[in-house]
Amino acid sequence: MKRARPVLIVCFSFVTVWICECSRSNNLLFGRVQAEVGTHTVVVTDCYRTSVPAPHQMEAGATGQPSFRFTPCRDADVLINGDQLIVNGQSYGRLDTHDGVLVDHGVVSITRSATRASN
Repeated sequence: MKRARPVLIVCFSFVTVWICECSRSNNLLFGRVQAEVGTHTVVVTDCYRTSVPAPHQMEAGATGQPSFRFTPCRDADVLINGDQLIVNGQSYGRLDTHDGVLVDHGVVSITRSATRASN
């Protein structure tokens, strides 16, 4: 009985730390990370990391529009260059302000904002 107590304490501690790692921006349990990248919400699945680097703004290119990069995992590199979406080096077209991006196990989807959907 006394021997089981340290094992239970270790298990409880592990579970507590693991649960604390789950948040809206990083859910270790489901492998889902989310960040605001410029004016876009970007969600990446199949990304099991305890900490995720924040998106960063890069210098404006020739168009003068801001560019953002979000690389939460080795296999998910999201670049928003002005209004162009590029994931892992492949272009996925134009984004409107507030469009959402989902990178789900390598498949890229764009969720159009409500303002564009009503036009």
